[in-house]
Parts: sequence; structure tokens; C-alpha cells
Amino acid sequence: MIKCIAIDMDGTLLNSKQKISAENKEAILKAQEQGIEVVVATGRSYIEAIHVIEEAQIISPIISINGAVVMDKEGQKVVSNPINPDGVKLAIHVLENHGIYYEIYTSDGIYSNDKDRSIATIVDVFCTANPQLDPMEVTELARNRFEIGHVKEVESYSRLMEDDSLEFYKLLVFSADLERLGEAGGRLKRIDGLAITSSGRENLEINSMDAQKGIALEKFVREKGIALSETMALGDNFNDVSMFERVGLAVAMGNAPSEIQKICHEVTDTNENNGVANAILKVIGESTP
Repeated sequence: MIKCIAIDMDGTLLNSKQKISAENKEAILKAQEQGIEVVVATGRSYIEAIHVIEEAQIISPIISINGAVVMDKEGQKVVSNPINPDGVKLAIHVLENHGIYYEIYTSDGIYSNDKDRSIATIVDVFCTANPQLDPMEVTELARNRFEIGHVKEVESYSRLMEDDSLEFYKLLVFSADLERLGEAGGRLKRIDGLAITSSGRENLEINSMDAQKGIALEKFVREKGIALSETMALGDNFNDVSMFERVGLAVAMGNAPSEIQKICHEVTDTNENNGVANAILKVIGESTP
């Protein structure tokens, strides 16, 4: 019997318009009504995740930034797993040597040292993954990340490194040059204490080795008195693997890469076709919409 459901956001819970469908919302509410613990597990920061979840009128704890920060239903920080500052410096050295753009997730928010490049990168990534999207609409969404404070522009990241009060949670790396990205990823994996994953073909996500969705989920269910064998995880990419490896029921989205689908117990429909709702309704014994 499933007692906890962990759900990734981008490419999983959210459709291409970055919204939670009515079908997905209703399925989550039905699961919660049956006493099932639902937790969102995302690479997004808490502030980037919560506005979408609140818009759908869903109340849920959030494993954010791949497990670097866990927040309860009331929006209070439960635990944080920052990257050692020395690890951050080594990672920055590798990325800058390769000329690769990256953003830094901290306890004071997300920082970019190049607003225009950030916007152009996000547009490229989203439109490549979702060719049906209007580039102008995506550009507006990307600009809004800065407008509403999800991303702050800083002239140089060196200023952040001088602030001893900051915790560093993640470096989000983007590059359309896959060969260069792969070379950088190989070097980053040699740095002790770092976990290197990906949530898309053109990015890398650098966290503390302790900040992985699966590790955070394992601690979360243990504190709830739930076994991992009683837990289902839904996701679509490589930063979900640490969950898939631990849970009793791993469910890949229909839009997930074949490598991800192969390691999961089941494959549901795509994020555009309410795959989350279909998977949830199946485990709670209700017919799909």
C-alpha cells in the first residue's frame, strides 16, 4: 500500500505552460483525502516552486533544490544541506575555465551575473524541449523571474563568495555545447563532496553530495513513520534517479528519456497528458479521467 507520493515538478507535475492541470490537482487532493502524504521534490528553489503550487491551491511540503532545502507545509525550513564553500570555488573554477554560464542558488536567493544571457538560455532550453511554445511568451516568463525576485543580478559572483553568512545550495549550469558541457561535468565529478545531476539535456545541477532528492525523501518518510517500500516517486529526469533507486514504486513519465524509463517499475503518460494524475489514481484505486 502506498502511503507517500513524491512528485517532481518540471516535466512531471507541470505541463509545458508551467501549470498544474486540474486533473493533476484533483488526483493529489484525492490522495491527500485518503491520508497519503504528498511531497513535491524539485530542483527549483522554494520560492520558484511555491507560487505554482499555491496557484493550484495545493498544500504540500517541498523538497527543493534537489534536497538542499526541505520546507514543511507552513513554509518553514526543516533542514538544509549546503555545498562546502571550497567545493563551490572549485566548481566555479571548472565552469569559468570552460566558459559555461551558470547561476548560483543561495540562502539569500538565486543569483545571475548576466541577466540577458540567463533569459536567452532559459528561452532556448524551454523552446527546445517544447517546440510548440511561443518564444515570445517564454521570453516574458524568463524576464518575470527577475521582475518578481526569483533571480537577482549581481555584477560578480566573487561578492557572494566574500559573504560568510550565505549558504550555497546549487549551481545550475546551462550550455547548448553538449561536448563542452560533458567535459565540464567529467571534471566536476572529480571534486569531492559534489553531486552532479541533470534535469535536462542542456544543463547540469551541482549540489552537495548530501543534497539529493532520494536522500531527502528517505529522511522525510522515516520521520513520518513511512517505509520507502510504501513510497511512490514520479519524475522525468536524471535528478530523480536517487528517488527511483530507493522507493517501492518508481514511475517514469511518458516524456522521460528512455534511460529513465528503463530503470523505473512503471511508465505513466506524459506531463501534457496528466501522467501524474493517471499514476496517482491507479495506486489509490480510482479510474483515470
